[in-house]
Formats: sequence, C-alpha cells, structure tokens
Amino acid sequence: MLAHLDPLILARVQFGFTVAFHIVFPSFSIGLASFLAVLEGLWLATGRPVFMDLFRYWLKIFAIAFAMGVVSGLVMSYQFGTNWSVFSDKTGPVLGPMMGYEVLTAFFLEAGFLGVMLFGMTKVGPRLHFVATLMVAIGTFISAFWILAVNSWMQTPAGYGTNPQGQFVPLDWWAVVFNPSFPFRLVHMVLAAYLTTALVVGAVGARHLLRDRTNPAARTMFSMAMWMAALVAPVQILAGDAHGLNTLEHQPAKVMAMEGHYQSHPDGAPLILFGLPDQEAGTVRYALEIPKLSSLVLKHALDAPLAGLDSLPRKDWPPVPIVFWSFRVMVTIGLLMLLLGCLSLLARYRGQLYAWAPLHRFALAMGPAGFVAVLAGWITTEVGRQPYTVYGLLRTAESASPLDGPAVAASLTAFVVVYFSVFTMGTLYLLRLMAKPPQAGEPGLQPGAPIRTAGITPAPAVDPDRHLQPAE
Repeated sequence: MLAHLDPLILARVQFGFTVAFHIVFPSFSIGLASFLAVLEGLWLATGRPVFMDLFRYWLKIFAIAFAMGVVSGLVMSYQFGTNWSVFSDKTGPVLGPMMGYEVLTAFFLEAGFLGVMLFGMTKVGPRLHFVATLMVAIGTFISAFWILAVNSWMQTPAGYGTNPQGQFVPLDWWAVVFNPSFPFRLVHMVLAAYLTTALVVGAVGARHLLRDRTNPAARTMFSMAMWMAALVAPVQILAGDAHGLNTLEHQPAKVMAMEGHYQSHPDGAPLILFGLPDQEAGTVRYALEIPKLSSLVLKHALDAPLAGLDSLPRKDWPPVPIVFWSFRVMVTIGLLMLLLGCLSLLARYRGQLYAWAPLHRFALAMGPAGFVAVLAGWITTEVGRQPYTVYGLLRTAESASPLDGPAVAASLTAFVVVYFSVFTMGTLYLLRLMAKPPQAGEPGLQPGAPIRTAGITPAPAVDPDRHLQPAE
C-alpha cells in the first residue's frame, strides 16, 4: 500500500517520523545535563549528601537518554543524502559548514568529557569531575545553538547569495548564523528543554513523595523542579509571544495558519480559540472566537488589520488544520505548566509542598507534557513553513531526490519497525530507573558516611525521621 503513495509524501513522513523520535531525547538531555551540573555544584558548595545521591540517580538516566539521542540522530544526515539530495546540493555550502561546526565544537566537547563525567568521580577528583560535568552541559547548549542556527536559516534565510549552479552560498556568515529568527528560536527551545526536564524531575519526585513524604532526595528534587516550573514557565510564555511577533514579521503565512485566519480582517481579527479548519472551503467551521483579540495580541491594537490566507495564492498555503491544532496543544500545555508553577508556590507558602497530594498527582500527570509540547511546537514550526524547505526560496517538492515510491516505502517501514523496537525498550528501561526511589549512599559512597571533598567541610548526617527542609 505504501509503495503506491507519492514518494515525496513518503519522504516527508519518514523525515518527520525520525525527527519526532530524535527531538525528544536532546530536549531532555539538554536540560538534564544542566540539572546535573547544578546538583554537583550544590554538593561541592554545601557537602550535603542528598545532592550527590540525586546526581548519581539522574546520571544513569542521562547516560541512557544521551545515547538514545545520539543513535536516533545518526540517520538524519543519511536522509539528507538519500531522500533529500537536491536540498543538500542547493543548501550544502551554507548548511554544511554549520553542521560541521556542531560536530567539531559541541559533539567533540560532549564526547571528550562524557567518559569522565560517567566514570571519573573516583579517578580525577570532585573539582575536575565538576568541570567535566560543566563541559558536557555546555556542549549540549552549543549543539542546540548550531542546530537551531541551521533550522532558523531555513526559516528566515539571510546573508546568502547564489552561484551559477543555483546553490545558496554564504556572503556574510554573521548574518547567516544570526538570522532574524535565530535568537527567538534559541531562547524558546532552550527554555523548552529546561521545562521538559523540570517536569520529568518533578513527576519522579512527586511519584516518590506519594509513596514516602520523608524521602529527602524526593523532596529535594521535587522542590527544585517546582522552582523551575514557577520561574521559567512565565518567562517561556513571554519568549513565545516575542517569537510569535517575529514570525508574523518574517513568516506571515505561518501565523495565519496558527490563528486560523483564512480571511483577512481589515478592522481587527478575532482570536479563534477552537474550531474545525476546512482547507478546501477556506474557513474555520464551528469557530469559538473572541472578537478582535488576535489583533490586540499580534498588533497591540484592537482595530489593527490582519491579512489572511486569502491574500496569498493557494499553492503557498501551509496545511492549516495541522498547524492550527499543534499550536493550540503547545499553548495549552504552556498554560498548564504555568498553573503547576503557581500551585507549587501556593503550596510552598502554606508549608504543604511535600504533603499536598493533589499537587503531586498533577505534577505526576504533567511528567510527559514537556515532550508533547516540544513535538507540538516542532510540528507548528516545520509544517507551518510548508510548502518550502527554505522559506520563500526552495519548495519542498523541488528538494526531494528522484526516488521511486517502493524504495522510500521500504526504508520507511524499516525505520518504523526498528525505531519502535529499540526506543520502546530504551524508554521502558528509563521508566524502570525512574520508578526506583533515590537511595542514600549510591555506589562509590558509604551509606551514612560524610562526603569528603578537598577543602569542604562535610555536612552532618541527616536524620531520616526529621523533616528535611531543602532549599526552597
């Protein structure tokens, strides 16, 4: 059946499938690497065993997630050469060096220090080990920097020219890398990674608090995760708003699809909360809307005119139903993150952060929400760019390799089978690790013994029958 489909559609499905699997692991490992650096830094600064217990607990999980991210990303470069050879040929002079810089800076930095981070605690000393952990965390950020620079150039190309072969060539590398949308995408994605990790850490802490409210490690990780949700979620909403305004300026068709604006509104556009976009009819059926609120949000004036998709040729319309709903999924989860953060502040104020079971259940339910939001945001960004691979310059239909349907269908089927088999097992193993409560005295430390580091006074042992009050 797949063999009879359009090879372009199959190639797009294959790339979307593999990227969707890949993106969830880096979004987790970026935030988790920074979390590990914070934990080890707090241990060095305070000498409290609970921070080292948490470090060792999450280090195992990071190692698995990092490996799965690397494996799932290996096939991406091959697809550029197999299914998207025309795209690779035309954009290679611009995108190729940036992808190479990502390997030379980020991947080499991560690979160089990862072994020390995983196995070197008893071999290099705590301070040098902390440097290794910091280098891995910095490496994950540098990786995000270059990958987002590549993607942002495809969204808002700048600093380029063309050669006689029809290839895009760099004229100003500063303009290529720091293209108009790059700063907004970098901030939005890195904050999303931190929130994704915070929700997972908070969910694991909440699960173990529901079982044992006195577990000091569970209390500490839950408190830290809730601080992240409370402080970063509102910042992410503001960053998302700034990103949306930038998108309106440079990719108006994407915003039209996100808002469901098939028609232009010269006297103020409504904010469509929900409805059923009809691409053929060019309208949103059963729309629940607030008059003129979209103009207020996007133009900061109730009567500001907003153009609709009717101002563009139909061949330039993105698939509105997909973008419309993925955007709403992302926004809804963002608001739920904000709610979780606010409830945690209320519980903290009342002294019930570790005793309020409804908050713990809410945090547990929100555990996978960050991944869903990242996927929804990626779908909004990439599908909203259609029908272009390089916005306004290179159409998707002109980017694919001249392949037959059966060839693409065979590789797609193989990817589906292998990915679901391998990554399902990996994910189940991660969940199994998270299901075990953090224990005092992880391997390499004696249970109940003080943690000795050069120049650091060890903290007194914690009485498990007392209520631990971690930094809140």
